[in-house]
Amino acid sequence: MGHSAAVWDHRASIEMTKDWNGIDQVVLRSPRGASARISLHGGQVVSWRNDRGEELLFTTSKAIFKSPKAMRGGISVCFPQCGSCGVLEQHGFARNKIWSIEDDPPPLNQKDSVGKSFIDLLLKPAEEDLKFWPHGFEFRLRVSLASDGNLTLVSRIRNVNGKPFSFSFAYHTHLSVSDISEVRIEGLETLDYLDNLCQRERFTEQGDAITFESEIDRVYLSSSQCVAVLDHERKRTYVMRKRGLPDVVVWNPWEKKSKAMADFGDDEYKQMLCIGAAAAEKSLTLKAGEEWMGRIELAAVPSTFCSDDLD
Repeated sequence: MGHSAAVWDHRASIEMTKDWNGIDQVVLRSPRGASARISLHGGQVVSWRNDRGEELLFTTSKAIFKSPKAMRGGISVCFPQCGSCGVLEQHGFARNKIWSIEDDPPPLNQKDSVGKSFIDLLLKPAEEDLKFWPHGFEFRLRVSLASDGNLTLVSRIRNVNGKPFSFSFAYHTHLSVSDISEVRIEGLETLDYLDNLCQRERFTEQGDAITFESEIDRVYLSSSQCVAVLDHERKRTYVMRKRGLPDVVVWNPWEKKSKAMADFGDDEYKQMLCIGAAAAEKSLTLKAGEEWMGRIELAAVPSTFCSDDLD
């Protein structure tokens, strides 16, 4: 009896809706008024609001919401590759597919469901995917919203094939910020990074925090499990905790690149920071029947919070 009450509780805070292209979306709500909106196109979180209704994710005003184009913004799931190489589209095909809702998923550990409203999505390869990437997989994505407004994404990828396969992965999280020039990232200092603006050459971070005054497109390697983004003007700190994902992608296109992108406003780089938990440098390999799990939890807290409290 208690079980069905718990299920009802988590279902009661879920609403189904459609975007203006008729694509299904799921809205999760917390008791205090926070919300998250997930599109079945790409399994993409397109909105995350705190209990005051403030939008915490950035989506470009010029976003293209039509398949097969991935929408620029929110939290996009990059699989089976992050970056561009080989025959697959940039950042892989998962963010361009229509996912299904899984009514009876295999159980996750209790921490990922208790006291949360959540939705379980499922992606399996389509015929056309197998032509370019001939591997049988089941990709389960749970998006959950806790009563305190924290947002968690748990991805589980299982090899249902006879043969091993390798992949890379990222959650590209586009945060809404007041002014990129006033933002700093803590938790990546002293790490090595690959610089995509210099043919992925490897450097070591010298700053005591990462600040922004020009275009940046980097993969920080083997970071700790916790990274903080401090937005001084809004007195807000975003905290990202990750598991199963060693690397962190940091991207801001700055002025020149923004003007060159059709689906991005010329000045929108000022209000946006893309930071992503990733397995980018080294591929992940799954043998037949094996499953991998990668998890992020995002919190937005007042900036009286000090990064010494991170761990």
